[in-house]
Order: sequence, then structure tokens, then C-alpha cells
Amino acid sequence: MTVQKMLASNGKEDFNLFAITQVQLDAAAEVLELDPALHALLREPVREMHITFPVRMDDGTVQMFRGFRVQYNDARGPTKGGLRFHPNETIDMVRALAAWMTWKCAVVDIPLGGGKGGVACNTKILSKGELERVSRAYVRQMGRILGPEMDVPAPDMYTNPQVMAWMVDEYSVMQGHNDFGVITGKPLPLGGSKLRNDATARGGMYCIREAANALGINTQGATMAIQGFGNAGQYAAILGQKILGATIVAISDSKGGIYDPNGINPFHAIEHKLATGTIRDFTAEGAEPISNQDLLELDVDILAPSAMENMITSRNADHIRARIVAELANGPTVPEADNVLYQNGVYVIPDFLCNAGGVIVSYFEMVQNAYGYYWDEATVDARLDAKIAAAFQAVHKRAQELGVNNRVAAYCVAVERVAEAVRLRGWA
Repeated sequence: MTVQKMLASNGKEDFNLFAITQVQLDAAAEVLELDPALHALLREPVREMHITFPVRMDDGTVQMFRGFRVQYNDARGPTKGGLRFHPNETIDMVRALAAWMTWKCAVVDIPLGGGKGGVACNTKILSKGELERVSRAYVRQMGRILGPEMDVPAPDMYTNPQVMAWMVDEYSVMQGHNDFGVITGKPLPLGGSKLRNDATARGGMYCIREAANALGINTQGATMAIQGFGNAGQYAAILGQKILGATIVAISDSKGGIYDPNGINPFHAIEHKLATGTIRDFTAEGAEPISNQDLLELDVDILAPSAMENMITSRNADHIRARIVAELANGPTVPEADNVLYQNGVYVIPDFLCNAGGVIVSYFEMVQNAYGYYWDEATVDARLDAKIAAAFQAVHKRAQELGVNNRVAAYCVAVERVAEAVRLRGWA
């Protein structure tokens, strides 16, 4: 089934993220002429766990929380993926992200499957003690399906190295010995890896460099707009300037944005964001207000959607004027918009390639944990660069060979690798 037929049968764009991942897989399966049984297996998670757990709050009351963990496919190795704390977390969101993690690990050719987890909670109203109790309670309930040989979580939206530290401690208590390899994204004293904090954005910058070389674009002085100014967006601003030599002309977050054609100092912007909670009113250097929607439609060399899903749709895809769209966020472009961007000559670096730097360095952290020897920054950086550049070239080459957009090409590379493991194991 093609993407167009799936969308037409709904009569509108389907913004259910898991349905979108299935549509994207279907497009690749059609190109690959995938066996129907294998295709059916790859459309669904192999296992998932739903939990409900109590947490005593600071005021003495007990509040119930819902959590999830989805292990989408482990044919190539233990599942790997982030853990999100978000008030609107749903199982379909977690399924979608676990699916993308499966393809992400495969497209960069690391021996892991895809997983994802979540807890429906609002970290902005939790005290530090309440956050710790939620983190530990999640691991106590979910720990039976976690482990270095089974499933390894990592930080994601509204979780961080401190949350990972509490979780690895709780899991170690359950096991009766230290087991730092169960979690990645940990603080350095607990077996974390250097460069893990900026790995997602760093990998994205290397992808942009490769895309610019393929397109004949000089990144020195190239204009760059960043939609979303959390961890990935902030590091993208710093590294876009440092690695690419780009000029950051626009930045936005959920409350609004700023635009300055002469360039924005990323360090000053980050300082303001951390102090006030938003980038919206940062005008000290002559920047002007801009909406999220107008930022997406700026005439720039590089657009980096770095926030939420479903930002580029059929309603605005025809107005995207960037030469390169580097998807640092998960799922920022819906399937129908992909076709419009491709037809308009916009070069899209798909999310599960562009933001794979995080899982690559998480894999490096697992390797370092396993043999108890830790690499310096230069070693991590060089190995990340080599890994993601090779993945980019494989996707770019496949897109040229098949005459398809980069997302379909990335799926073809990833699905073939997972499918080969599934066949060899006799699953289908």
C-alpha cells in the first residue's frame, strides 16, 4: 500500500504517530517487495508492557502513575531506546518511537533493536524528591524486562542523567550488584560516555555536512533556522556554528521565536532561555519576534526541526524554502508532506538518520561499560563521525539508485538489515 492510498482512505492526514510509522514502512516494503508475512511482523511491536504504580507525594498523598515500555524488534540485538516523562504520553506514541528506534539502530548498523518507554507525568510540577520516587518506582515495576542483554533505556524528553542515575541505582539494588550497563546517558562517574550530552545534535551536524557536500553547498556562512530550543536545539545552535560555520538566523521554542538575518549568538540565546524559560523575548542583540510557523517557512539554507512531531504537513510543506531539512526531532514531517518536499527539491535528512547520534554514542557507552575502559572525547567524536557519515552515504546512494526520497531510502536500508536478521533466525 502506498502512502497516498493510506492517506486517501482516511480522507485526511493521519497524525497518529504509530500509524505514520506504519505508512512509512509500507512505502519501503512496496519498493523492496517484502514478503507479506515478514512485512506484517515488522508492522507491530514484538512485546510491550503497561504498568500502573503508586508514588507517595510530598504532601503525604499517594498518586497513581501509568508507564509503558515497548520492545519493538530485537532480531538484531537487545532493544535500546529512550524513556520519556510527559503528561500526554500515550502507548501509540511509545510504539512509534520504538519503531523508529528499530530503524535507527539498523540504518547506522549497530547490533541493537528498538525500544522506548514512557511515564505519563508532568515533571514541571514534581519536586526533586517526587521525581526520584517516580523514577525508582518505574524501574521496580519494569526492571524484570530490562538489562544489558535485554533492553537498555536512556534519557529522552524531560528525563536526564540524574534520572538515569536513580534508575541505575534502583536496578543495581534489585540485582544485588552494580549493573551500570542497564542504562545509558548516565553521569560520567557512573559509567557515562563523554560527548553523550550533545551526541544527537553532533550527529545531525555531521549529516548536514555530508548533505551539503553532496549538494555542493558551502556551509561556511550558510543560514540556519532551528525550530525547538531544548537539548538538541541548543547544541545544534552551538555546533552548527562550530562544526559547519553556519550563521544561526532564527530560533524558536513552544512560546515563540526570534529572527535576526545578521546572526544570533547561540551562547547568549541559551543563557537567556535558561534564565527566563523561553527564547521568545530575547531582543538584546536586535532580534525580532517570529512565530514557529513563519520560522519553518524562512528562506534559509538549513532548517532544523528540533522540537515536536507533525510540524511539517500538507498545509505548509509547499511553503518550506530551506535547501536542507535536518530532522533532529522525531516525526516532524508527515508522509504526505514528504512527497511535496521531494517534488520541490528540498533535501530532507530523515529523523531516524539525522538524530541517530544519540543512540550511536549510547551504544558506545554500552561497549565501554561492558569492558570497563572509557574513551576520550576525541575517540568518541571520531567514531561517531565515521559511523553516521557511513550511514548517510548508504542512504544517499540508495535514494539515487531507486529514485526515491531519502526517507524511503533510509527505510529500505534499515528494513533490509532487520529483515535479514529475522529470516536468519527463522521468525518469518
